[in-house]
Amino acid sequence: MDLVNKKVENVTSGSIFRSVFSLALPAAIGMFIEFALTVTDYYWVGHLGAVAQDAVTTSMVVIWTIFAAMSLVTVGVTATVSRHMGKRDFLLAAQFTRQGLELAAAIALVFSVVGFLVTPNLLAFMDSAPDTLREGTIYLRVFFVSASFFFIVETLFAAFRATGDTRTPTIIGAGFVLLNMALDPLLIFGWGPIPGFGLAGASLATAISVFGGMMVALYLVRRGRLGFDISLSPRLRPIWQNWLRIARIGLPIASQQLVFVVVYWFLIKIVHVYGPSAGAAMGIGNRMESFSFLTCYGFAMAASTVVGQNLGAGKPDRAAKGAWTATGIGIAVTFVMSIIFILFPEHIAGVFTEDPRVLDIAVDYLIILGLSQITMAIEIILEGAFGGAGDTVPPMVVLIPGAAVRIPLAYFLAFTLDWGISGVWWTLTITTTIKAVILAVWFARGNWKLKQV
Repeated sequence: MDLVNKKVENVTSGSIFRSVFSLALPAAIGMFIEFALTVTDYYWVGHLGAVAQDAVTTSMVVIWTIFAAMSLVTVGVTATVSRHMGKRDFLLAAQFTRQGLELAAAIALVFSVVGFLVTPNLLAFMDSAPDTLREGTIYLRVFFVSASFFFIVETLFAAFRATGDTRTPTIIGAGFVLLNMALDPLLIFGWGPIPGFGLAGASLATAISVFGGMMVALYLVRRGRLGFDISLSPRLRPIWQNWLRIARIGLPIASQQLVFVVVYWFLIKIVHVYGPSAGAAMGIGNRMESFSFLTCYGFAMAASTVVGQNLGAGKPDRAAKGAWTATGIGIAVTFVMSIIFILFPEHIAGVFTEDPRVLDIAVDYLIILGLSQITMAIEIILEGAFGGAGDTVPPMVVLIPGAAVRIPLAYFLAFTLDWGISGVWWTLTITTTIKAVILAVWFARGNWKLKQV
């Protein structure tokens, strides 16, 4: 097989809007399907009661830790592969893809072993009630066992997107999401000879589905769908310099996301002061916000690819225009979501629960979240643009303090000012807005155009 497939997508010429939209649309569709999964998953878990929903919400914070660690690899792979694609250096693009996969597998192994052992301690740290701790431990341990599936498939998806191919990961992702949606009720409640596993069935369905997606992605890579053959890379064993290079680029973003997650561990502790109903309500709000988040993440991936390839091609102004175009589209989408959250919170929350206490808290959460959807889009998409440039320090400098300040601010608003659980929701909205403004000003300065990877 030839090293290079000439069908690789090139976004260094032509209409900026078309380039951004052609990359973002498949990714956004894939994110929308993933949103459908999270909603469906939480809907079925809702039939198990508020404790099960609280267990999923609490476990979600730990699962975010896994995805934060993935950024150590995926951000670095996106930056290095897209830059070499822009230079049309397919040999190095193949080499960094393979090295990224090896690094992902190594990190995943550590997460699986350590995570499985410390799961009860993590849930106990967030002051989970005994029932939540019991349900969440089984649910979460399945995720840790299957961590390698997530790491490898996300690294492959990052390589596809770096080449300008957002369609393939979208199709694969849609496939395993649809499979997950079908398996959820089957494994949670059982059917015929298949026993119901309760809450653990939800995470088992996800593990099976992601494994299937990983196998399909590996098959397509072996068939040359990336546009180059990674097996022809001259060095098949780990190249430590490349591992460090990938990790160095991804570390600031991964660190920022890890701090974000750790902060949520403490926020969950505050939420649990108000009982499992508050935790269940937080899960409803997070599931609905994930529509905005995941859509923006699709445009962030587009911005990352456009910026990386155009910098590699020596077109920094086109890279900047692509990033701002992606941000503008994201703002338009989240504006619509803001209106929906603010005007129809009761209808949204009512889909997931009939518990009056959960419903009341979730309604307040959705209204307050609606005020920060636009600034969330700015934050997420420009973070992706910085990542595509390989300049990941600015997002780290802005987003780590912005996340860390949430802990004292939430305590101050919730307890000192006696705003109650709404103090946590206002903390999220206020800090998101401030971070977005600072990040936008920093990106507009344009120093990222000079970054070398």
